Amino acid sequence: MPRILAVLNLLCIANLSWSEPVPAWLVRLPESTPTVFVAETKESAFHRFDRTANGVTRGRQEYMSIGQAGAGKQRAGDQRTPLGIYFVTEQLDTSRLHEKYGVTAFPLDYPNAWDRRLGRTGDGIWVHGVDANGGNRPPLDTDGCIALPNDRLLALEDLFAPNVTPVLIAQELAWSEPSVVAALRVALEEAVTGWAGSLERGDMATWLDYYDESFEHWGMSKPEWVAFSLQTTGQRPIESVTVSELLLLGDPVEEGLYLSRFRLEVREADVGSVVSMRRMYWRRSGSGAFRIVAEDSG
Repeated sequence: MPRILAVLNLLCIANLSWSEPVPAWLVRLPESTPTVFVAETKESAFHRFDRTANGVTRGRQEYMSIGQAGAGKQRAGDQRTPLGIYFVTEQLDTSRLHEKYGVTAFPLDYPNAWDRRLGRTGDGIWVHGVDANGGNRPPLDTDGCIALPNDRLLALEDLFAPNVTPVLIAQELAWSEPSVVAALRVALEEAVTGWAGSLERGDMATWLDYYDESFEHWGMSKPEWVAFSLQTTGQRPIESVTVSELLLLGDPVEEGLYLSRFRLEVREADVGSVVSMRRMYWRRSGSGAFRIVAEDSG
């Protein structure tokens, strides 16, 4: 059955006209991701950035506490706050939990795919409030979570959307000129478009070449995963592939590492559309091309 090439839905709704330097990691914010939080551990600062019709705007900066041992979590129980790109997974009712969690809590998806690849362990990293009777918390005070004053967390509550809102945790903010961010955005959009287009055409050689030689997935090495993909993805009667809601973020720790998160719709003959959310970590190869080094869903 012929595979019909569809126009990929990479609309330029996120090509915002930034007029001043912006955080280097906010490469592309789709309409479906109106807010990004950046936790700056060296300054004990929790920053809010909003996507608007006129560009990315910086909101109020909040005070925060992090892990007693500082930043850079590597293993369970080390009392460090992780560094990287994370997403809110849900909102918790803290009324029956320990008072230290305050008025509410938002778990993050640590460890993410990149953390797992690097062997980092642990879990239970939240953005939460504080004990109402505990006074002001010092900068290094939690078991690894991010703690905000209760009143400020409540003011931000509606902006934490499960499985949508990113929380980038960095040692310090990095700024970049709009032209640099724009060029990077175009290059990453082309990489995602090329990946999706080769999948739609059934060009497995090109599609598999988008994956770095160091790529691992589900415990499989790259050669094992290639063989598996040829027997599974390579046999699917794909008619069209559509990418939408494309979010592009730079990793605040690993230089040259970028995350793409998007809605993927694959239409197959006799099956209809299969929709999923995909996350891919991209890194430039020696040739300058972007290659996928880790992958996840959600």
